[in-house]
Amino acid sequence: MTSLLLDPRRTVVFAGDSVTDCGRRTDPERLGGGYVRTLYDDFGERRPKIVNAGISGNRAVDLAARWGADVLAHDPSLVSILIGINDTWRRYDEDDPTTAEDFEASYRALLDPLSCPVVLMEPFLLPVKDGQEEWREDLDPKLDVVRKLAVEYGAILVPTDVELTKQAVSVGPAVLAGDGVHPSAAGHRALAELWRRYVLDT
Repeated sequence: MTSLLLDPRRTVVFAGDSVTDCGRRTDPERLGGGYVRTLYDDFGERRPKIVNAGISGNRAVDLAARWGADVLAHDPSLVSILIGINDTWRRYDEDDPTTAEDFEASYRALLDPLSCPVVLMEPFLLPVKDGQEEWREDLDPKLDVVRKLAVEYGAILVPTDVELTKQAVSVGPAVLAGDGVHPSAAGHRALAELWRRYVLDT
Protein backbone atom coordinates (compact mmCIF):
# COMPACT_ATOMS: atom_id res chain seq x y z
CA MET A 1 0.00 0.00 0.00
CA THR A 2 2.95 2.35 0.53
CA SER A 3 3.68 2.54 -3.21
CA LEU A 4 0.05 3.44 -3.86
CA LEU A 5 -0.09 6.25 -1.33
CA LEU A 6 3.28 7.94 -1.45
CA ASP A 7 2.68 9.40 -4.87
CA PRO A 8 1.73 13.06 -5.50
CA ARG A 9 -0.55 11.92 -8.32
CA ARG A 10 -2.82 10.11 -5.87
CA THR A 11 -5.64 11.53 -3.76
CA VAL A 12 -6.51 10.26 -0.29
CA VAL A 13 -9.79 11.42 1.29
CA PHE A 14 -10.35 11.21 5.04
CA ALA A 15 -14.05 11.23 5.91
CA GLY A 16 -15.65 11.41 9.32
CA ASP A 17 -16.83 13.55 12.20
CA SER A 18 -15.10 15.97 14.60
CA VAL A 19 -12.23 13.57 15.26
CA THR A 20 -11.29 13.93 11.59
CA ASP A 21 -12.50 17.52 11.10
CA CYS A 22 -10.42 18.91 13.97
CA GLY A 23 -10.82 22.51 12.84
CA ARG A 24 -10.07 21.90 9.17
CA ARG A 25 -12.80 24.26 7.96
CA THR A 26 -11.01 27.26 9.53
CA ASP A 27 -7.55 26.03 8.54
CA PRO A 28 -6.14 27.77 5.43
CA GLU A 29 -4.73 24.40 4.32
CA ARG A 30 -8.04 22.66 5.10
CA LEU A 31 -6.27 19.89 7.00
CA GLY A 32 -7.19 20.65 10.61
CA GLY A 33 -4.98 20.05 13.59
CA GLY A 34 -5.51 16.34 14.21
CA TYR A 35 -4.39 12.98 12.90
CA VAL A 36 -4.92 13.99 9.26
CA ARG A 37 -2.44 16.87 9.68
CA THR A 38 -0.02 14.51 11.46
CA LEU A 39 -0.16 12.04 8.58
CA TYR A 40 0.27 14.86 6.06
CA ASP A 41 3.42 15.99 7.85
CA ASP A 42 4.70 12.44 8.24
CA PHE A 43 4.28 11.59 4.56
CA GLY A 44 6.79 14.26 3.54
CA GLU A 45 7.48 15.46 0.01
CA ARG A 46 6.18 12.29 -1.64
CA ARG A 47 2.78 12.69 -0.01
CA PRO A 48 -0.40 12.24 -2.03
CA LYS A 49 -2.98 14.98 -2.22
CA ILE A 50 -4.74 14.88 1.15
CA VAL A 51 -8.40 15.88 1.44
CA ASN A 52 -9.98 16.21 4.89
CA ALA A 53 -13.75 15.75 4.53
CA GLY A 54 -14.58 15.51 8.23
CA ILE A 55 -17.47 17.51 9.66
CA SER A 56 -17.99 17.82 13.40
CA GLY A 57 -21.16 16.22 14.71
CA ASN A 58 -21.74 13.96 11.72
CA ARG A 59 -23.26 10.52 11.94
CA ALA A 60 -23.03 7.86 9.25
CA VAL A 61 -26.28 9.05 7.68
CA ASP A 62 -24.83 12.58 7.40
CA LEU A 63 -21.74 11.27 5.60
CA ALA A 64 -23.99 9.41 3.17
CA ALA A 65 -25.95 12.59 2.41
CA ARG A 66 -22.82 14.51 1.37
CA TRP A 67 -20.78 11.61 -0.03
CA GLY A 68 -20.98 12.58 -3.69
CA ALA A 69 -19.82 16.16 -3.32
CA ASP A 70 -17.38 15.72 -0.44
CA VAL A 71 -15.75 12.40 -1.31
CA LEU A 72 -16.57 10.94 -4.72
CA ALA A 73 -16.03 14.25 -6.51
CA HIS A 74 -12.33 14.07 -5.64
CA ASP A 75 -11.91 10.81 -7.60
CA PRO A 76 -10.02 9.32 -4.65
CA SER A 77 -7.26 6.74 -4.87
CA LEU A 78 -8.09 5.72 -1.30
CA VAL A 79 -10.84 6.66 1.17
CA SER A 80 -10.40 6.43 4.93
CA ILE A 81 -13.57 6.47 7.06
CA LEU A 82 -13.87 7.10 10.80
CA ILE A 83 -17.51 7.42 11.82
CA GLY A 84 -19.87 6.10 14.47
CA ILE A 85 -19.30 7.69 17.86
CA ASN A 86 -22.01 10.31 17.27
CA ASP A 87 -24.40 7.52 16.25
CA THR A 88 -23.93 6.33 19.83
CA TRP A 89 -23.53 9.67 21.63
CA ARG A 90 -26.82 11.17 20.40
CA ARG A 91 -28.71 8.36 22.12
CA TYR A 92 -27.40 9.55 25.47
CA ASP A 93 -27.33 13.34 25.16
CA GLU A 94 -30.33 13.97 22.89
CA ASP A 95 -32.39 10.76 23.15
CA ASP A 96 -31.88 10.34 19.41
CA PRO A 97 -30.61 6.79 18.91
CA THR A 98 -29.34 5.15 15.73
CA THR A 99 -29.92 1.42 15.57
CA ALA A 100 -27.12 -0.87 14.49
CA GLU A 101 -29.25 -1.78 11.48
CA ASP A 102 -29.65 1.85 10.39
CA PHE A 103 -25.95 2.47 11.01
CA GLU A 104 -25.08 -0.48 8.78
CA ALA A 105 -27.42 0.71 6.03
CA SER A 106 -25.83 4.17 6.03
CA TYR A 107 -22.33 2.68 6.10
CA ARG A 108 -23.11 0.48 3.11
CA ALA A 109 -24.27 3.60 1.26
CA LEU A 110 -20.74 4.95 1.78
CA LEU A 111 -18.97 1.81 0.61
CA ASP A 112 -21.10 0.74 -2.35
CA PRO A 113 -20.13 3.58 -4.73
CA LEU A 114 -16.38 3.32 -4.03
CA SER A 115 -14.09 1.71 -6.60
CA CYS A 116 -10.81 2.34 -4.77
CA PRO A 117 -9.11 0.84 -1.71
CA VAL A 118 -10.86 1.69 1.55
CA VAL A 119 -9.71 2.04 5.16
CA LEU A 120 -12.24 1.61 7.96
CA MET A 121 -11.18 3.03 11.32
CA GLU A 122 -13.15 1.78 14.30
CA PRO A 123 -15.07 4.44 16.20
CA PHE A 124 -13.67 4.47 19.71
CA LEU A 125 -14.60 5.35 23.26
CA LEU A 126 -12.23 5.85 26.18
CA PRO A 127 -14.59 6.36 29.14
CA VAL A 128 -13.58 9.15 31.49
CA LYS A 129 -16.96 10.54 32.57
CA ASP A 130 -19.67 9.04 34.74
CA GLY A 131 -22.05 7.02 32.61
CA GLN A 132 -19.78 6.64 29.59
CA GLU A 133 -19.16 2.98 30.33
CA GLU A 134 -22.86 2.46 29.60
CA TRP A 135 -22.31 3.70 26.03
CA ARG A 136 -20.63 0.38 25.28
CA GLU A 137 -24.05 -1.25 25.08
CA ASP A 138 -24.76 0.94 22.05
CA LEU A 139 -21.28 1.26 20.54
CA ASP A 140 -20.20 -2.38 20.57
CA PRO A 141 -22.85 -3.54 18.05
CA LYS A 142 -21.76 -0.72 15.74
CA LEU A 143 -18.15 -1.82 16.09
CA ASP A 144 -19.29 -5.28 15.04
CA VAL A 145 -20.85 -3.71 11.94
CA VAL A 146 -17.62 -1.93 10.99
CA ARG A 147 -15.57 -5.09 11.45
CA LYS A 148 -18.04 -7.17 9.43
CA LEU A 149 -18.12 -4.64 6.59
CA ALA A 150 -14.33 -4.47 6.48
CA VAL A 151 -14.25 -8.19 5.77
CA GLU A 152 -17.16 -8.12 3.34
CA TYR A 153 -15.81 -5.20 1.29
CA GLY A 154 -12.16 -6.20 1.50
CA ALA A 155 -11.25 -2.99 3.34
CA ILE A 156 -8.29 -2.41 5.62
CA LEU A 157 -9.47 -2.32 9.23
CA VAL A 158 -7.67 -0.07 11.68
CA PRO A 159 -8.67 -1.45 15.12
CA THR A 160 -8.69 1.96 16.71
CA ASP A 161 -10.98 1.12 19.62
CA VAL A 162 -9.05 -2.03 20.50
CA GLU A 163 -5.62 -0.41 20.32
CA LEU A 164 -6.47 2.87 22.07
CA THR A 165 -8.22 0.96 24.85
CA LYS A 166 -5.00 -1.01 25.37
CA GLN A 167 -2.95 2.19 25.46
CA ALA A 168 -5.38 3.80 27.92
CA VAL A 169 -4.71 1.04 30.44
CA SER A 170 -1.13 2.23 30.83
CA VAL A 171 -1.36 5.99 30.26
CA GLY A 172 -4.94 6.68 31.37
CA PRO A 173 -7.86 7.42 29.03
CA ALA A 174 -7.88 11.18 29.68
CA VAL A 175 -4.33 11.44 28.35
CA LEU A 176 -5.60 10.24 24.97
CA ALA A 177 -9.05 11.88 25.01
CA GLY A 178 -9.98 14.34 27.72
CA ASP A 179 -13.72 13.81 27.32
CA GLY A 180 -13.45 10.18 26.26
CA VAL A 181 -14.23 10.98 22.62
CA HIS A 182 -12.13 13.85 21.24
CA PRO A 183 -8.42 13.02 21.06
CA SER A 184 -5.75 15.11 22.71
CA ALA A 185 -2.55 15.85 20.82
CA ALA A 186 -1.24 12.53 22.14
CA GLY A 187 -4.44 10.83 21.03
CA HIS A 188 -4.17 12.20 17.50
CA ARG A 189 -0.53 11.10 17.33
CA ALA A 190 -1.64 7.62 18.43
CA LEU A 191 -4.35 7.59 15.74
CA ALA A 192 -1.85 8.58 13.07
CA GLU A 193 0.59 5.90 14.18
CA LEU A 194 -2.12 3.25 14.11
CA TRP A 195 -3.19 4.34 10.64
CA ARG A 196 0.36 4.14 9.38
CA ARG A 197 0.90 0.72 10.96
CA TYR A 198 -2.21 -0.89 9.54
CA VAL A 199 -2.35 0.88 6.18
CA LEU A 200 1.25 1.54 5.14
CA ASP A 201 2.93 -1.42 6.76
CA THR A 202 0.59 -4.11 5.40
